[in-house]
Amino acid sequence: MFAEPSLTHRQEDGLDVPLLLWRFPRPLLAASSAVLGGGTGPREWLVNASVAMSYARPDPDVHLAALAADLGLTGPGIGLLTGVDVADVVAVDDDGVQVYATVGLGAPIQAADPEAVGFGHRPGTINIVVWVPQRLADGALINTIATATEAKAQALAELGLAATGTATDAVCVLCPLDGPPAAYGGPRSRWGAPLARAVHRAVLDGGATNLATGRSWSGRAASRT
Repeated sequence: MFAEPSLTHRQEDGLDVPLLLWRFPRPLLAASSAVLGGGTGPREWLVNASVAMSYARPDPDVHLAALAADLGLTGPGIGLLTGVDVADVVAVDDDGVQVYATVGLGAPIQAADPEAVGFGHRPGTINIVVWVPQRLADGALINTIATATEAKAQALAELGLAATGTATDAVCVLCPLDGPPAAYGGPRSRWGAPLARAVHRAVLDGGATNLATGRSWSGRAASRT
């Protein structure tokens, strides 16, 4: 089984800001679109950190590297940011595949919007972390990113959104570094099928909560002050 994340906090601007932390007992193979630790290769930890909806730092990778250092993390890892409270993470297990999703839908978009101009974004963000218990071949590992994205888009359609995601979504797929590799990662493959179901369920459940409550971490923090 994949290690459960721990919910911890950091101090920023006098506030306790939540983050999810995974410390892997041994390095794992990852494929990730994350701003810190993106790409493929061995990874030793993963952080998913809440930020305010007003977040506008131009160097989120530097920010995440500093957070990791403050946590005593060393070696290669993955860093994610989101405007939602990461305490609302949704965990789903399907046939050995584990998915953890934080779902922020404050700024949904269609990827191929013909009226979109330039680079604009808000930190609503859907972050998806996936664990597959078998080593994936290189092509299969990349294919699982597409499978997770397709399942996410399916969930958003079922939530009634004319959207494919947000402008800042990230997907991370992790698997063992060793062992006989699975050749395929598409939605009808041995691991792609449960992956798709688990991602779909996590985004559907997390999205329904986010749409019903409008929960952002900064909004929640403001209501407590």
